[in-house]
Amino acid sequence: MVIAYATSYCARDGMAAQQHTVDILVVGSGAGAMTAALRAACENKSVLIVEKAAKYGGTSATSGGGLWIPCNHLLPSVGIDDSRDNALKYLRQLCGTDVANRSIEAFVDNGRRMLEWLEENSHVRYMAMQHYADYYQELDGAAPGGRSIDPYPYSAQELGDEFLNMQDNHVQTKVMGMMGYTNIEGAILLSKSPGWFRLVLKLALDYFMDIPGRLKSRKSRRLTMGNALIGRLRRSLLDKNVPLWLNSPAKSLLVENGRVCGAVIERAGERLEVRADAVVLGSGGFEHNQTLREQYLPQPTQAEWSSASPTNTGDMLLAGLEAGAATHLMDEAWWGPSITLPGEDRSRQLFTERSMPGCIMVNRAGKRFFNESVAYTTAVQAMQKSGNTPAYVIFDSRYKREYPFGPLLPDAMHLNWLQPSRFKHILTSASSIDALATKLGISGSLSETVSRFNTFAAQGKDQDFKRGENAYDLLYGDVRISPNPCLAPIEEGPFYAMEVYPGDIGTKGGLLTNEYAQVLDTSGAPIAGLYAIGNTAASVTGRYYPGAGATLGPAMTFGFIAAEHAVSG
Repeated sequence: MVIAYATSYCARDGMAAQQHTVDILVVGSGAGAMTAALRAACENKSVLIVEKAAKYGGTSATSGGGLWIPCNHLLPSVGIDDSRDNALKYLRQLCGTDVANRSIEAFVDNGRRMLEWLEENSHVRYMAMQHYADYYQELDGAAPGGRSIDPYPYSAQELGDEFLNMQDNHVQTKVMGMMGYTNIEGAILLSKSPGWFRLVLKLALDYFMDIPGRLKSRKSRRLTMGNALIGRLRRSLLDKNVPLWLNSPAKSLLVENGRVCGAVIERAGERLEVRADAVVLGSGGFEHNQTLREQYLPQPTQAEWSSASPTNTGDMLLAGLEAGAATHLMDEAWWGPSITLPGEDRSRQLFTERSMPGCIMVNRAGKRFFNESVAYTTAVQAMQKSGNTPAYVIFDSRYKREYPFGPLLPDAMHLNWLQPSRFKHILTSASSIDALATKLGISGSLSETVSRFNTFAAQGKDQDFKRGENAYDLLYGDVRISPNPCLAPIEEGPFYAMEVYPGDIGTKGGLLTNEYAQVLDTSGAPIAGLYAIGNTAASVTGRYYPGAGATLGPAMTFGFIAAEHAVSG
């Protein structure tokens, strides 16, 4: 199918503006936006994607690429049963009254359908992660694994030179900043499961033996995680001849007679009016807009603590507000404990480091205040309580030798010399715990906290926070450690620490939508012609993070729903 759009010129505000016409305009090029565009294109609708950044893929491309899809058709392949009732029970407990039941049901009922449709009509392919448990194992309906699914690797050769226009993986999802790995491979590497060293050698061999790829770019052509998902979606859109404009931010919405009929796009210094029957907003949240963060998010808050795409500044949230849209959950984000490093344009999340045995987090009083192995959103919710920001991650030389931390590879690999010199002094170190506390300015007795934790590690039971007692905690445990793979003593000097902040991978409050992803106005009525998905919309999971992939799973599902609703109207 060849996509065509009409071109004309019109005058507005005394300026000549080029005008394009398409059936569906999609703002943003993340996974949800691309899914919406592809679904509409497969109904023979003319579609245009506009992207503010110089590269496509947004935060989706830099993410883990996983999807959280209850009742997905891949579950039987790993021997796990799921049901609609269990999924709804689990989500309703998490969402409470924050999310309309119709929207929760729309996600559960259409997630599997979206995934099956993509596997039948695109290059998208996924595998179930058998042991990646839902984050709140104590709740009825939680699954021990399988709802989180991982994209199969993809060859960038299938994209040709279009590969070079894609956002690269986040640096923390690559070995030595070069070689990507899948989520399943990552779990093997981080926990040093049997075969981990052979895996490292294979990844390195594949990367360095790709001579044609190395001559073109330092980026690996074995696409994994978010790059694999976005690469597969982009190839599918290329097959449908769907145009994607880079460096083309949407500046405002076009509204006539109460209906959104397009948007004003800035491209190559020109002001363009793109008119459309429907506009789908999938341009991310407002995480890099410091003014909006201070207006809505819990304090303290800093844009530099976010790991999301730096171009996510809430432009379409503001455009939606101008069009009369309602908002919801504006004080929430996809929280994650973060560290900031010199020379990087976004933070790094401590997804796994704080979970590895022999590491604890303490507050300014030198006390542990939560189970360090919990999901990242729960970790920050604990940090946001008084006295817990900043927090400090504490570990010893055994930990540093065995496990990675931020940009630092395990000392036992003897490869840290390959990394930039600016990373050599990111840690505070001391010969004793008391000396470390003095350097950090911790007011309480850190040594007492460490001594108490060491007793728990020896017993294999965390009497304060029950660390290591559920399937999610054990995901990043070290199988070589007993009696509890999540607990190891902190006793081998020198000792290390680093400040940790309440960061995020994106905001999750936004435009209020219904079960069809239609944006609602302040009276609760749909704004005709306007849809919002992903982090531009208020999250269907409320204030919690059900499991790995709960950002992209709903984004793609509601992108799919939005496109179907738009083309049927």
